[in-house]
Amino acid sequence: MTLPISVPRAHWHEPMGRALQEARRALGDDTPASPAPDVPIGAVVLDSSSRIIGRGYNTRERDNDPTGHAEVNAIREAAQHLGSWRLDDCTLVVTLEPCAMCAGTILLSRIPRLVIGAWDLKAGATGSVWDIVRDARMNHFTEVISGVREAECARLLRDFFESRRP
Repeated sequence: MTLPISVPRAHWHEPMGRALQEARRALGDDTPASPAPDVPIGAVVLDSSSRIIGRGYNTRERDNDPTGHAEVNAIREAAQHLGSWRLDDCTLVVTLEPCAMCAGTILLSRIPRLVIGAWDLKAGATGSVWDIVRDARMNHFTEVISGVREAECARLLRDFFESRRP
């Protein structure tokens, strides 16, 4: 059963909690063998029944991979789960507004719905700085639902960056 586009905002609170759990995984642990912590951004992909079929967190530092963004990692896992690159009936839930690369990945995977926690006023590409996923010149359109658990998502990022400042 596909969720209607007019799903109440409260419906997305629990999935955003799962994305926040993924974001915390990017911080690693305190063991000496642990890689440098990454920016705590997390994402989950839900199928049409709201089951999680893809999870991801930032792994750029761990994997030395510039494409190791939470969204890309979650979308890759979801595509593997479905056995298809087309995620036509899926929803991507992410703690921070996607960048241009991730917005392109969302469009190319045909994800029809994006749920965002916090806006990225420096590099966001789904409504703040740019709006790639709703650009009329593109061949696909993605609904954007923003501000779900926004304060909690923003606080996780703010605490991460504040802890690294001298």
